[in-house]
Amino acid sequence: MPQTRIIIAGAGPVGVVSALALAQHGYAVTILEADAVIDDNPRAATTHPSTLEMIARVGLIDQFIKEGLVARYFQFWDKPTRTRIVQFDHELLREETAYPFVVQTEQHKLARMGIERLKTFADVEVRFSTRVTGVTQDGDGATVTAEGPNGVETFRGDWVIGADGGRSTIRKSMNIDFEGFTWPENFLVLTTTEDFQQLLGGCCYRNYLADPDEWTNLFKVAGDDGKGRWRAVFPTKVEESDEHALGDESTYSRLQRVYPLNRRYNVVHRNLYKVHQRVAATFRKGRVILAGDSAHVNNSVGGLGLNSGIHDAMELVDTLHEIIDKNADPSLLDRYSRRRRTSNIESVQEQTIANKKRLEETDPAARRARFDELRATAEDPKAHKEFLLRTSLIASVRKAQTID
Repeated sequence: MPQTRIIIAGAGPVGVVSALALAQHGYAVTILEADAVIDDNPRAATTHPSTLEMIARVGLIDQFIKEGLVARYFQFWDKPTRTRIVQFDHELLREETAYPFVVQTEQHKLARMGIERLKTFADVEVRFSTRVTGVTQDGDGATVTAEGPNGVETFRGDWVIGADGGRSTIRKSMNIDFEGFTWPENFLVLTTTEDFQQLLGGCCYRNYLADPDEWTNLFKVAGDDGKGRWRAVFPTKVEESDEHALGDESTYSRLQRVYPLNRRYNVVHRNLYKVHQRVAATFRKGRVILAGDSAHVNNSVGGLGLNSGIHDAMELVDTLHEIIDKNADPSLLDRYSRRRRTSNIESVQEQTIANKKRLEETDPAARRARFDELRATAEDPKAHKEFLLRTSLIASVRKAQTID
């Protein structure tokens, strides 16, 4: 019997984790990546306990933790007064998970370490500078077309996984609607070497600063050199041009409003991106399946997008394994679509929209009510734990397993 081969579009963390889990089951894998190297621009970095369990399953957890920062706590602040509202403690999840903490590891590190591990498998091929241009399928498999150094090529597989991002060629080739909306403002990400833990006094590695004028997310990552970097995320004004948002005046004034320095901040990276809340109408058409950003995108408040994508990857691999090795009917992939789509809508989309609204609330009475609700939640051990089960997506993963 010929070996089963899966074609994966995209060598981001979702595609790479999918490939690694598939290779560990003994399947042949081909990854097609449009870029020449792994994109190391600052992107997702927050990895929740539910996802750490999955990274452990593919054998990367020790290196993953070593290359990042362990974050036991996260905090909400009132930015205008620089006052801490409340702190949440993942230690309350000690009986629920082997990883009662978050790890701040940049997503390109996960992709790189996964690709290094994939090199140990004889039947895995990773093709960079190979841009997927389309996919077709029949009853026996699917064929991906791509353009690369050798010109136009075709790749034949039993299954195709589209993990090629929010602009997914795979999703578009399958004519799958990407339902939802785009926020009118952009998000500006500034990376600085300044130490906000010292500047703010009492903040932790993950902080959410509520402000009716301009909320801010503030969190620390290790950086490639291990010396530590702080990322600050801001909403831009709807009428603000990209040039202004990325310019010096905007960059330095925004950081000064977080904490006023008597000098310029040392900014080492700037990034601006559009923000969407969208979910694919289905995550599967025949032998072509979507995972990660190709299936769903959301705003970054709460750090749920990449985590949900890794959850897609592991659920998908488990489902394919049942079909390939245990002779389950291929329609089981419809269950994958139901589980992951429902989970994203009910957990990731709802939470990230609510998180953003909590931070940007303008009505003074409503702001006080939201702060009081957070304090009451943190002070009640049961409510505190239930809140963490939701924010860590542990509750989401458990609920998804009940969907037939």
